[in-house]
Amino acid sequence: MAKTKKFKKIRLHQEGSATMLWGGLSLLIINACLYLLTANTPWIWLFWVVLAVSVGLYGVIVNFFRCPIRVFEEETEGIVVAPADGKIVVCEEVEEQEYFHDKRLMISVFMSPLNVHANWFPIGGKVLSVSHHKGNFHKAWLPKASIENEHADTLIETDHGERVLVRQVAGAVARRIVTYPREGDTCYIDEHLGFIKFGSRVDVYLPVTAKPLVKIGDRTVGNETVLATLNTHD
Repeated sequence: MAKTKKFKKIRLHQEGSATMLWGGLSLLIINACLYLLTANTPWIWLFWVVLAVSVGLYGVIVNFFRCPIRVFEEETEGIVVAPADGKIVVCEEVEEQEYFHDKRLMISVFMSPLNVHANWFPIGGKVLSVSHHKGNFHKAWLPKASIENEHADTLIETDHGERVLVRQVAGAVARRIVTYPREGDTCYIDEHLGFIKFGSRVDVYLPVTAKPLVKIGDRTVGNETVLATLNTHD
């Protein structure tokens, strides 16, 4: 797919707006009330402790919802980029029976609560389908989480006819998966696929002819780390 393209840039995830607003107001009210109660008393130290904890907590919340704007500077033809920041927990061939009914190269990125939780499209192409599946909330790094946990699937077809499945998987803490594309959309590397709140993973199912460029334990940077190359053909 050509590198020249137009796409939506999401500078601050709307998914975090309410959390940051109401969380900030709540912490402000708590600290204001505590200051009024402890000012000019021996208990003023309690206010300073709670204030420090509140600043740290709010910093963690803001850090979680940060959304860096990243542009993949290299040629995107046949390239699969990481859909998220995190760590590779799966890189192996598996039997995929829901969409492909054959073997696929599965690469999974686990996101801890400290990682950026924005998700990017790993490839460019056309969105064939988008679906949401309810399920359990096992720890996201467990093998069964990919199938049994609540998840959202986005099936993409490249310009060369290769089909790739991107699965956003909820974790033990995550309770909200947001997926932006709709069936029929054209998608690009550099564009946001969605967002998952508070610890989760993203699975990418590739053709077995794809060449993996990462291994289990490797750290990834969303929209920057190259996961694999596709065996594209005209």
